[in-house]
Amino acid sequence: MPQSTTENPQSATNIPIHVGIIMDGNGRWAKQRNLPRTMGHKEGLSVAKRIVAAAAKLGIKYITLYTFSTENWKRAQDEVGYLMNLIRGHLRAEFDFYKQNGIRIRHIGNLNGLPEDIRLEIIKAVEETAHFSGLTVVLAINYGGRDEIVRGIKKIILQEANPDSISEESVSQAFDMPDLPDVDLLIRTGGELRISNFLLWHAAYAELVFTDTLWPDYNETEFINDIHLFQNRTRRFGAVLNQ
Repeated sequence: MPQSTTENPQSATNIPIHVGIIMDGNGRWAKQRNLPRTMGHKEGLSVAKRIVAAAAKLGIKYITLYTFSTENWKRAQDEVGYLMNLIRGHLRAEFDFYKQNGIRIRHIGNLNGLPEDIRLEIIKAVEETAHFSGLTVVLAINYGGRDEIVRGIKKIILQEANPDSISEESVSQAFDMPDLPDVDLLIRTGGELRISNFLLWHAAYAELVFTDTLWPDYNETEFINDIHLFQNRTRRFGAVLNQ
C-alpha cells in the first residue's frame, strides 16, 4: 500500500473535477478470507461510502462509481440478485448521508434494462437529491461504454440529424448525462490493467492510476495519494507544451 503523504491536496491546486473509479477486487477479497463473494460486495459498499465522503471533503465535483456493468449480468444468478438488493437497500438507506454531505445522485446506464423496483429507486434518489449542490455521485448501473455510445447514436438517428451537423459536442449531448464533464482521473483497484468498457468516450484523456489494492482494502489515505499522483502528472491533451 502506498505510503501516506503529509500534504493535504485540498490546499493544493489542480484538484481533479471528475474522478472515475472501477471498484475491482470484492470477490477476491472475500475468497482470501474464505467468505462468500457477496460479503466482498457488502464490504465494498462501505468503502465506497468512505471514499465518497473523502471526495466531498476534498472539493471534487464529480465521482463516477462503476457499480454494475452491462457485462455483470453474466455472473451467477445469486450474486446478481445480491448486488441488486445491495443497490436497492443502499439507495433507500443513505438519504441522510447524502443530505449531510450535500451529495447529489445521478445515474448513467440503461435504466430500461433494470428491474422495475431498482429503476424506481434510482429515479427517486436522483429526484430527492437534485437540489443538493455538493459532490455529484454518478452511479454507473447497468452501464457499458459501448452500450452508451450505441444508444446515443440511435438517439441521433431518431432526430434525423444532418450528417454534416454531427460533431463531438452533438454526440456527447446524446449520452446519458450530457453535462457530465470528461474524466480527469480514472482509478482502478484490484491489480487489473484495463478499463473494462468504462466511460470510453469520457476518459479519452483521463490520467490512469492502477493499484493492486483490492477494493475492500482501499482507503482514504490511498485515495489522497492517488490524487497526488494526478497532481504531479503533466496533461498535454495531444499538444506539445512550451513549443
